[in-house]
Amino acid sequence: MGFEPEKDRAYLREGRGRRIFRAAPKHSLLVLKGSGQLPHKGGSRLTPEGDDYQTLIRWIGQLGSKATPSDEEPGVDRIVVMPSERITLPEASQQLRVTAHMSDGSSRDITRAAVYESNDESMAEVDLLGLVKLKSKSGTASVMVRFREEMTVFRATVPLGAPVENIPEPKNLIDTHIFAKLQTLGLPPSEPCDDGTFLRRVTVDIAGRLPSLEETRAFLSNDSPAKRSQLIDKLLEGSSYADFFAGKWASILRNQRRNDRNRPDTYAFHEWIRQSIQANKPYDQFVHEILTATGTIRDNPPVAWYRNVNGDKERMQDMGQVFLGIRLQCAQCHHHPYETWSQDDYYGLAAFFTTLESKPARPGEGAFVHRSKTALAKNPSSEQDIGPALPGRGTLELSPGEDPRQALADWVIDPENPYFARMIANRYWKHFFGRGLVDPEDDMRITNPPTHPALLNALEQHVAQSQFDLKSLIRLICNSDTYQTSSAPNEHNRDDQQNYSRFYPRRLQAEVLADAINQLTNGSDSFRGQPAGARAIQLPDDQFAREFHFLAIFGRPNMASACECERTSTFSLAQAVQLVNSKETSSKLASPLSRVSLLLRDGSLSDQDRIKELYLRAYSRPATASDLKIASDHLSAASGDRTTLRASYEDLVWVLLNSREFIYNH
Repeated sequence: MGFEPEKDRAYLREGRGRRIFRAAPKHSLLVLKGSGQLPHKGGSRLTPEGDDYQTLIRWIGQLGSKATPSDEEPGVDRIVVMPSERITLPEASQQLRVTAHMSDGSSRDITRAAVYESNDESMAEVDLLGLVKLKSKSGTASVMVRFREEMTVFRATVPLGAPVENIPEPKNLIDTHIFAKLQTLGLPPSEPCDDGTFLRRVTVDIAGRLPSLEETRAFLSNDSPAKRSQLIDKLLEGSSYADFFAGKWASILRNQRRNDRNRPDTYAFHEWIRQSIQANKPYDQFVHEILTATGTIRDNPPVAWYRNVNGDKERMQDMGQVFLGIRLQCAQCHHHPYETWSQDDYYGLAAFFTTLESKPARPGEGAFVHRSKTALAKNPSSEQDIGPALPGRGTLELSPGEDPRQALADWVIDPENPYFARMIANRYWKHFFGRGLVDPEDDMRITNPPTHPALLNALEQHVAQSQFDLKSLIRLICNSDTYQTSSAPNEHNRDDQQNYSRFYPRRLQAEVLADAINQLTNGSDSFRGQPAGARAIQLPDDQFAREFHFLAIFGRPNMASACECERTSTFSLAQAVQLVNSKETSSKLASPLSRVSLLLRDGSLSDQDRIKELYLRAYSRPATASDLKIASDHLSAASGDRTTLRASYEDLVWVLLNSREFIYNH
């Protein structure tokens, strides 16, 4: 890769001249593999007729006894690609020109020497010499450009070119940025969603549940123009918000119960998370308390993170991925291939955790404490001990006995840290829209650029200026017209997956779907160790996905990874079979306390009344004329006996809870 020249030179000297054969340069492995004459994973990068091939042959032939570069060779300060971005027509071409600005003040054309890679080959392809060829698909594609350890990005936008009319005035900064790009792309957005859709969408996304019948009727009959923002505020003050987001963070922070002895630990950590969210604890304080936690889990529940994430390197990796959106795992063995992170950066950050140790406290309980010793991590490649070091700041001078984690936590939450606020803004954006502005949401790097860079910058500033108030961020997102757009596509935006011209439907999370089925059927689930009536979104740790088959089938994570990708959100055949053939659902429908039983018991209700109530409960919208006719015809076909009528009602509820409209948040 060229990131570690000492290693490169060592490899070249190994093998008795096989890699570089100065007596016959054309027979060097470097030449034979690079030109495709011998197979290797990298493919052919040279042709015998090309200038690069001839340059390499001459270079090998001119080498002295050591393959050592001149000490006078200047380093690369930065590289610049021209143009850096372009709005262009479908199937157009663009030749990139890349310049390296050197440490001695000089500059060089490195177009032929740079490495290029498209982030979306369905939109754009790039060849070895930087010629970009756009395809017919509209949207934005990025091409990564790399030379030595420096990287930059070229962005190409291909407009759809449709007329964009009747876009409303932006409600907030989100709409300003989203609407501006839709105008640039010529991509008309869908219409605003109706009240029933919004009510169900925002209640699921904030509270992790369906609206109640009373909430639905009250909201649909409310004529206030402020009712949507008032609903958002009400949901954020409710206990379900804390329950739902506590489950989200328990998964991210890997709240695993390894055995029943750990149950008090996982329950305590989950409850601390839930209370922190309910109190709207500033996010920077929340993170600082986790990273600096010391003592026992009983006395200081965030200590559980150190039990859950075991080992200096694993803690450092999770810290980077969860709180900064940086995946440092690659840098453990070599320079990160798509970023500037080196092995020294990796072990310098790992060193912050090396003074922590576990020691016995109360019977059956351990404590994590800082031990007064020199914080060092060994880089296995260089065999050097590396002290705590922050990227861009170098090794820290710590006073004797000082816990290095304090300095690390201060740096992580520093408003000047370019990753912290940006990461949480992107994580919460993904929660509400189904994909991050940077996606995956925890893989922020120059070679994985955001779809809307200016918007992400604005969200980052909002988070910092609000003093890391996560409710403020949620209000900003949910009050935007962008969030309140219909999921129904128009004739132009059906294929849009990254510009938010429409809302992207998402399958309900496992816990939310389990609770939604109970809400519709008036059923309940029994969870070991939980009080009667406990909902799936309230479950504190990973064990319940192992014990409750429905949650496992629908992708509740095992909390073994800090990546939210561990949770699956696709719809599968196994899930369809579970919904259609579930004995648990059958028993909930047949129960004397089921929704069907309660509706049939109320003699004041007509069949039409009952149908309307079921639709309001399932979809948070009134039944359409077509809905009423189909359901009424089905019930009318039943014979006059009560058993057959009940079975017909159970069929109707079964159809509702197996429908896409029920299973998805749209």
